[in-house]
Amino acid sequence: MALKSTIFKANVAVADIDHGYYADHALTLARHPSETDERMMIRLVALALNAHQLQDTCGGDGTLAFGAGLSDPDEPDVWLCDFTGRPRLWIEVGQPEDKPVIKACGKADEVRVYAFAHSADIWWRGIETKLTRPQNLQVWRIPTAASQQLSALAQRSMQLQATVQEGVLMLSDGSATVDIEPLRWR
Repeated sequence: MALKSTIFKANVAVADIDHGYYADHALTLARHPSETDERMMIRLVALALNAHQLQDTCGGDGTLAFGAGLSDPDEPDVWLCDFTGRPRLWIEVGQPEDKPVIKACGKADEVRVYAFAHSADIWWRGIETKLTRPQNLQVWRIPTAASQQLSALAQRSMQLQATVQEGVLMLSDGSATVDIEPLRWR
C-alpha cells in the first residue's frame, strides 16, 4: 500500500516591505512521504519571498500555488500562473538536475531555484557550468542553519507571519522567529 501525503494548513500573513506587498494567504501543503519538514518549509519560504510577484507580474490577477513537486516531475514546487494559465514563475527547491531546470526555463518566464542543506555548495559547483545559458534563471542559497530552524515551525496547522525587509525574510509563528537571508548565486 502506498503512503499518502500528509496535509498541512498554513495561514501566512505576508508583509513584503521591500516590494510594498501585504496580503494573507491561506495555503494547503501536501507533504510527500519522502519529503522532510525542512524541505516543505523551504517551499513555504520560497512562496513568501515571491508572493509580491502576484501583484508585480500579474497585477493581482493570477494564481500563486504549490505544484505537485515531488509527486510529478513536470510540475514545480511553487508556481505563479497568470489569468490565462501561462506559467510566469517556476520555483524549484532543493538540488534539481540541470535538464529539468533548463526545461522549466523554456516553459516559464522566470525560474528560481532555492538550494538548501549542507550539500548545496557541492551541488552548485557541479552544476553551475551547465546552467550558464538560461537568461531567465536565478539560483538562491538558503543558509543551512536557517533552513534547519524552519523544521521547528512546521505544524499541521500554522499561523505564520512572513516579513520581508532589506532582502531578509523573518518567518514567525508568534513564539519563535527564523531569519532567512537568501544568498543569490546566479
